Amino acid sequence: MALRTWTGEFAGGTIATGMARLNARHPWSHNDHFHSWILANLPARRRGALDVGCGRGELVAALSPRFASVRGNDRDEEMRRHATARCTGLANVTIDGRSWSDATGPIDLVTMVAVLHHLDVAAALADVRRLLKPGGRFLAVGLAPPRSATDHLWDLASAVTNPMIGYVKHPWPSSDGAPVTPVPIKDPTMPFDELREIVLDVMPGASIRRRLGFRHTIAWTKPS
Repeated sequence: MALRTWTGEFAGGTIATGMARLNARHPWSHNDHFHSWILANLPARRRGALDVGCGRGELVAALSPRFASVRGNDRDEEMRRHATARCTGLANVTIDGRSWSDATGPIDLVTMVAVLHHLDVAAALADVRRLLKPGGRFLAVGLAPPRSATDHLWDLASAVTNPMIGYVKHPWPSSDGAPVTPVPIKDPTMPFDELREIVLDVMPGASIRRRLGFRHTIAWTKPS
């Protein structure tokens, strides 16, 4: 049984309720947390970048001063409105909802944060491989349901460290503030080991690693 299901049922759900309250006092965005990882792994050439599923535009804004042009793409109209508002004044940024796979180069970076599991994985990776210029990078942060013993151990480590990370990032208890528009979500269905096989088949040599925060990362550089 998955750790998340067990904690929800054990002792009438008191463990899950207690953890939820603790996490709510010191909240942090698991997806935004990995923006620093992306920014630390950018390609050497930085002409064009594409953020697929850009959401409210936080990563697009962070990439803007580092690339000649940045395109944020999201099929959700409300997310595009938020991203456009966030990036107002950034002349090198465009936000749109067109098919991202129809992009034209040069694209030196393609990013996806909690997006790949919304897509046909093999087809999306093949599109990324085609769009990237030689030397360009694909950087993704993703989710996968726990299946193997290793998956469950990482789930346990993520559950234990989640409030600790929240306390470090946000030491003062959270108070109610302005509501944040939630991003569209979808539960992942492809386990990590299956995903890794597909990634390595489409992008030989890619690095795919489990991470704390119930996430994994994918990094690949297109061969010259």
